[in-house]
Amino acid sequence: MSLRKYLKAMTNAPSIEELWDMHTKKMAEYGFDRLLYGYTRYRTTTSLGNPEDFIVLTNHSPAYTDVFMGQGLYFQAPMVKWVLENEGASSWNILQKMMESGTLSESERRVVEFNVSMDVVAGYTVSFKSISPRSKGAIALTAQADISQDEIDEVWAEHGEDIIVMNNVAHLKIMTLPYSAGHRLTKRQREALEWVGDGKTTQDIALLMGLTSATVEKHLRLAREALNVETTAQAVLKAALQNQMFVVEA
Repeated sequence: MSLRKYLKAMTNAPSIEELWDMHTKKMAEYGFDRLLYGYTRYRTTTSLGNPEDFIVLTNHSPAYTDVFMGQGLYFQAPMVKWVLENEGASSWNILQKMMESGTLSESERRVVEFNVSMDVVAGYTVSFKSISPRSKGAIALTAQADISQDEIDEVWAEHGEDIIVMNNVAHLKIMTLPYSAGHRLTKRQREALEWVGDGKTTQDIALLMGLTSATVEKHLRLAREALNVETTAQAVLKAALQNQMFVVEA
């Protein structure tokens, strides 16, 4: 499939699941058989936000993700720190330079050693341009275990620009698709939040939805619980950020 046809197919993907399946297969054609994509909209000066609110997509094995993500190892990863300070793409050959220069901390060295034990050795990281100081997205492209960093650098020298374009488009497309790390809103919960977003009162919403005010309050409470927030205003914001509001049903 040509780059043009691939980009067209990706931009028309109706779901994150379909897009991710397409993208992992495409990256494998270049020797990257394991991908780890992450995106947060809740970054602060001291935190990336609640991990439950991250968008995380990966085809790594649970043996890897249970430790790297589940045990919070990612927060000490040298390439994650690079992502937070940079935009663009970086070869993992900088890790070897860090090791040799002694600039890695003990916790960072442990992350590198864990990655080596899981054959996460050669690859590239792409840090996407942020549109807000609270958002950050990146993807780690891990090369096949039998491909060295020098070999994957040669692949990048030839195809790197195309790979960056494909990952940029995938990232932008992901941000337009509904995603929830927790529970998806029901149709009634979404409708009630949409009316709140339009500035309607509970009484207005009850009339518009043909329900009692108590039932509307119930839908809003369940929406807050599903989104793991305390107020309805927070629920509206979070549902909007997750593209769970004002969406066309499949």
